[in-house]
Amino acid sequence: MNTIDWVKRAAGCRHEIKDFIAGKYVSCNQTNHLVSKYSPRDGGLLYQFTSGNDTTLDAAIESAKRAFNEGCWRDMAVQNRASVLNRLADLVEIHKEEFALNEALDVGKPIAKALSEDIGHTIYCLRNNAEMAVGLVAPSATIAGCHSYQLRKPIGVVGAIVGWNYPLALAASKVGPALAMGNSIVLKPSEFTSLSAARLAELAVEAGVPSGVFNVVHGTGTELGSAMAHSPDIDLVSFTGSSATGKQIMAASAKSNMKRLLLECGGKSPFIVFNDCPADLQAVAANVVGTAFANQGALCVSGTRLLVQKSIKEKFLDYIKEHVALIKPQDPLKFGTQMGAILNEAHMEKVLTYIRSGIEEGADLLCGGARLRLPTDSPCKNGFYLEPTVFDNVAENQLIAKEEIFGPVLSVFSFDTEEEAIALANNTPYGLAAYVATTDLGRSQRLAQALHAGSIKIFGTSSPGPKAADLGLDPHKQSGFGWEGGVGGLLSYTANSMIHQFS
Repeated sequence: MNTIDWVKRAAGCRHEIKDFIAGKYVSCNQTNHLVSKYSPRDGGLLYQFTSGNDTTLDAAIESAKRAFNEGCWRDMAVQNRASVLNRLADLVEIHKEEFALNEALDVGKPIAKALSEDIGHTIYCLRNNAEMAVGLVAPSATIAGCHSYQLRKPIGVVGAIVGWNYPLALAASKVGPALAMGNSIVLKPSEFTSLSAARLAELAVEAGVPSGVFNVVHGTGTELGSAMAHSPDIDLVSFTGSSATGKQIMAASAKSNMKRLLLECGGKSPFIVFNDCPADLQAVAANVVGTAFANQGALCVSGTRLLVQKSIKEKFLDYIKEHVALIKPQDPLKFGTQMGAILNEAHMEKVLTYIRSGIEEGADLLCGGARLRLPTDSPCKNGFYLEPTVFDNVAENQLIAKEEIFGPVLSVFSFDTEEEAIALANNTPYGLAAYVATTDLGRSQRLAQALHAGSIKIFGTSSPGPKAADLGLDPHKQSGFGWEGGVGGLLSYTANSMIHQFS
């Protein structure tokens, strides 16, 4: 893939955003709200479309509801649904260059990472949910002539609202389980990253998903997202985004039909480094930097709060600075780029505001902290790039310590004891992920119990395995709720009936 001239390929693209309803493309409704998307890599206009309205959404929901009631997908044997999802995964693989380019252009992420991570995760979601659905068996028991068993049924119409940071992979994480269990779906991608969703739906029809089962509508969260949350004809909303928006969706569900919710919201995850792994500090530092600055810092599970035991802090921060210095934000379409561009100018300014607040509130700026201007002869000179930024001696009451920045900013704290580390790690309204570096088995078990996080990764060696089993994640506190991933995530897209059959 590194032989492809991605810049030339991007120059030949013409982007037209359309909805996908009842198995075909539909022009976006002509409303007064024009959405303009500017390229993260060079600041130029990438595409425009008019935000959808209630009419758009009603047509998509009606399509999904009609398809569900007709049973063309709902009543299909699970093995056949799995075959269709696997064919969809095959088609994503065939078109991976197209999808990867969309993700790089839309989000500003490096093209190599889009190919390996985003497309890889998308294919995995589709295949894994297909495989799990086939093997899912409901518990049963017979007592005194009464046979009882659980019957897992599709819920109905799923409304999926996804964030902008991983548009295709996040869509697949909802489309995969929703379709595997026989539901219909209406997907609303972020208005900031609209290139891939409808194409995925088109390929789903090509793979064998009946027309009307998988629909896509484009528009803003305040218009379409809110309307989806309030709709009495949507049976479940699966949302990935901010905690503030998650709370609004909860309120809308209560005001409408008490629809089921799966909410994966904000995060402010700690990465705790203990002094019992001195031989591994260089490798741990690389892991910390990779976790903090992945996807330009736009990742809800990023380890953006580094907690280091005081006895090793000075040495460890030297390693951190060495690894950060190797990160050079560049054109996302260069194959060797490690860090790409920020989503848009508004988000870049938001991150810079947080950086300024860190300086004003007394944290020590170790590196970064400014917008990066590419050379004047670069085609990306007007793009939105930020230096990876590290603050030391951050106080717990500072904004950069408390709020999700969603950008390349790492805040460093120190501690003496294990108890202090736990208290510091849990001092946040969020509970999405946590990371621990320790070679003490007892400590790792204690922290697994004590940390308030849905996903906890414990590194006891400098050479951890490349992947972990997908058992799913259940966010804690204001990071949301509802199981996503694994068998539990698959079951989240079903309704459970307890059947008692008396002889």
